[in-house]
Amino acid sequence: MRTIKFLLGKELKQIFRNKSILAIVVVLPIIQLLILPFAANYEVRGINVSLVDRDHPSYSRKLISKIQGSNYFRLTHYDDSFDKAYRHIESDAAGLILEIPNGFERNLILEKHQQLFIAVNAINGAKASLGANYLIRTLQEFHEGLPIGAMNNSGLTQRSSLEVVFSNWHNPHLNYKFFMVPGILALLITMIGGFLTALTIVKEKEVGTIEQINVTPIKRHHFILGKLIPFWVLGNVVFTIGLLISWLVYGIVSEGSILLLYGFTTVYSLAVLGFGLLISTFCESQQQAMLITFFFMMIFILTAGLFTPIDSMPEWGQFITKLNPVAYSIEVIRMIILKGSTLTDVLPKLGVVALFGVVLNTWAILNYKKLH
Repeated sequence: MRTIKFLLGKELKQIFRNKSILAIVVVLPIIQLLILPFAANYEVRGINVSLVDRDHPSYSRKLISKIQGSNYFRLTHYDDSFDKAYRHIESDAAGLILEIPNGFERNLILEKHQQLFIAVNAINGAKASLGANYLIRTLQEFHEGLPIGAMNNSGLTQRSSLEVVFSNWHNPHLNYKFFMVPGILALLITMIGGFLTALTIVKEKEVGTIEQINVTPIKRHHFILGKLIPFWVLGNVVFTIGLLISWLVYGIVSEGSILLLYGFTTVYSLAVLGFGLLISTFCESQQQAMLITFFFMMIFILTAGLFTPIDSMPEWGQFITKLNPVAYSIEVIRMIILKGSTLTDVLPKLGVVALFGVVLNTWAILNYKKLH
């Protein structure tokens, strides 16, 4: 215990002597939580629409008003031919073309049927799919509001209707930031813990102090613990700052137990720190450690379900996520904060993350080469 206290004192002095580390711990969470929830947004709004209206009756004007009243679209161009409208897609000035054909109103009234043509700029597949679905839904709402239907015995128009009543659980206002911010909290712990610990042992190698440590009676597990504990504390500080920003800026308050949230974060931090220390034991320079850590972090983040749903990945991609501790962290933090999940709900994932921590830290201890 005395040895670990000595090592902790040494590490804390080095950390507080390095002003850049303190700046990263304080400034990085603030910047990421203020920018990423607005930048990483799956909601598609303000799609530029080029309209080709070949009919110009009252119904087409009502349809145009319906589209203009939507927050998802901007009618930026009114053209008299499809070829002119298509030039706007070629120049990326429009994302959608809606063509209203001749006889639009007459066919709706007399034949109860009319086809509309939609052309979509599909370079960005996700945006194209969402934009087309939004427009189709807008057209359906427009059609449902038209006085077109069967005549009853009294000569009045009637149409069948189906009323659907639904409620949104855990995020009733469908605020996308409520979905992103808990995932970014997990990302903060991952990046700060992984990158900082990946540099700690190789820094000793570069400055030459590792040889002095190797000839001391300090055991390998003492040395690894001395490196791990200070950054574990910093990880919890970063998480606390993140929770405060989430509450003050976005109004996000955890529905579940704060103690459970910190308990899981503690276990997850040990896994991430063990991963960083393991990389540090393999590397000979800080540059090498940074590049290797960046490589793995990119894979972890992209397959963690933060930006793309895991269910939409191919089977081999979903298998990779089972070996990704970041995926478990994002899911559990969202479960606790948004759903109010209990220990029983998160226990299986907590067990997997704890296993990651034991394996990675044990591997780091065994891989640290010390002179005896």
